[in-house]
Amino acid sequence: MADNQDYGADKIQVLKGLEAVRVRPGMYIGPTDENGLNHLVKEIVDNSIDEFLAGHVQRVDVEILEDGSALIKDDGRGIPADIHPEEKVSGIQLAATVLHAGGKFNNDNYKVSTGLHGVGLSVVNALSEHMRIDVFQNGNNYMQEYKEGIPLAPVSIFGESKSHGTWVKFKPDAKIFKETIEFRAKSILSKLRQSAYLNAGLTLSFLDLRSGQPERYSFRFDGGIKSYLKHTNRSLKTVHPNVFYLNERLDDVQVEVAFQYTDDIQSRELYFGNNVLTREGGTHQTGFRTGLTKVINDYLPKLLTEKEKDMKLTGDDVREGITVIVAVKVVNALFENQTKTKLNNPEVSGAVRKLVEQKFAEFLAENPNDAKQIIGKCVLASRARAAAKAAREAVVRKGALEGGGLPGKLADCNTKDPARSEIYIVEGDSAGGNAKQGRDRETQAIFPLRGKPMNSEKYRLDKVLSNEELSDLVKAVGAGIGDMFDANKIRYHKIVLMADADVDGRHITTLLLTMFYRHLPQIIELGYLYVAQPPLFRVVFGVNDTTWVKNEQELETLLASKKNQKPKISRFKGLGEMNAEDLWETTMDPNKRILNKVTVSDVDEADKMFQILMGEEVAPRKRFIQAHSQEAKIDI
Repeated sequence: MADNQDYGADKIQVLKGLEAVRVRPGMYIGPTDENGLNHLVKEIVDNSIDEFLAGHVQRVDVEILEDGSALIKDDGRGIPADIHPEEKVSGIQLAATVLHAGGKFNNDNYKVSTGLHGVGLSVVNALSEHMRIDVFQNGNNYMQEYKEGIPLAPVSIFGESKSHGTWVKFKPDAKIFKETIEFRAKSILSKLRQSAYLNAGLTLSFLDLRSGQPERYSFRFDGGIKSYLKHTNRSLKTVHPNVFYLNERLDDVQVEVAFQYTDDIQSRELYFGNNVLTREGGTHQTGFRTGLTKVINDYLPKLLTEKEKDMKLTGDDVREGITVIVAVKVVNALFENQTKTKLNNPEVSGAVRKLVEQKFAEFLAENPNDAKQIIGKCVLASRARAAAKAAREAVVRKGALEGGGLPGKLADCNTKDPARSEIYIVEGDSAGGNAKQGRDRETQAIFPLRGKPMNSEKYRLDKVLSNEELSDLVKAVGAGIGDMFDANKIRYHKIVLMADADVDGRHITTLLLTMFYRHLPQIIELGYLYVAQPPLFRVVFGVNDTTWVKNEQELETLLASKKNQKPKISRFKGLGEMNAEDLWETTMDPNKRILNKVTVSDVDEADKMFQILMGEEVAPRKRFIQAHSQEAKIDI
């Protein structure tokens, strides 16, 4: 039993002001990695968008300054600068330094808002090395500065101004964000573009001053989510010409839905609650899916033969290939947590379902050709899904996914502890043989592929599992696939793609990434997928001076740094050319190797890249290559 004799009231720590945010930032922004860093910008932008929804903002400007600070400007009413009657300080200071202080706790100031807890601005302040707020109202420029969330002086009048709005400038604290304090422009641009689609008529601009040449972007989409849908489907072939769209209010819920089917096998579903992308869905997702499935099953008998009249389609059947955007706006939105990944308002489900059932039934009746194409797509999906289920069950019957009957080509490791186990997926028997000889047999397993794996972007799961190489790989990982995936059965917590450091090797890596992204996304979400970084060159300057170089750029830099020495350079055509000792030293030794963890920080962007580079359509791939050809390096 633990000794509690020294545990008294004096041991209880009371965190005052914003100390709690600095001590436990994960409670407010999630992980303090690059995603958490960019989340700070989102919090401030969302406040400005709330002003737009209230009818007081026309544009929002986001600037990344030369010193790495972020500056977000809007032309709204400005944070109230007058003195709060009870707290006896300016409303600016309250909003920036007190958790749960804001104007969104009643419906008088904001009917709809993304920020409901009054913590966004104060959290950003707490996690910033320095922050400055400028408010323009009543003919004045009110200003206050802060260090690590603490005001440096009371709010003061900095000067006169005829403008109106709020400017927030902040620099993230490196003591909190230990990985990086460099904002990722691509993530911020994605957020701004998405917000412009969701708020028709709002202008959002971006300016990055960190490089020698400023980068400027501006977004405004008067077509709203219909424009968003067309943007999402731009690289895909649509099944029917007319986009389904509704924008109606039911009780206190504003529901906007747009969808269209494509000939792809992947679905693309985006759900927003009060402008927040709810990645885990919620009641608006439930309402849409229920309504969609009911309408299609009600319409189905009109197009089926007498023999097929009893067919019923599942939710998976009716969503295959669909691109859908659902955006609801609701008073007092209930999110699951501060990072707002799931919407929980119970009234939303019924409102979305009722409107979808009513309007989509009308759409099918008024557009019989669209209806025929949609139903045909769903019926085809149902038949294919039955075949895929049979293929999965066949794999299970062999016992592979239950932990037995592992593929003969797998050279497994000795330990059975998944946390200590690694599997290297390598191409070719030669590379596989070297990897088997050079590995640590206790913790490292080797799975050799024969030839390039199939492009699983183009095929359903049954076709993927009919491929012996990929089917064996699924068996080796051990967790199953599709709706039979079980994370508790994963046999390795490091799954490493190890291909040659040339063009063919990168192609193989891309094909494997496609398979994991499309059919085993849970592996990526769990953080178990990695890409090895084998060298392309060995450079020897002397007897004891050997350097391993992974690409041409590193080779040029190395040679430039040792101009007066004559090197002996060996280029590896593949991993099979390296001996076991070299492969261990450069690529597999946990103390020396470089492994890149595969993460997806921007789902929309990742999905688009797989569509373009691995999909059926040639034209988008050609346009992409033409646009980015100057960024590429030719490997001869």
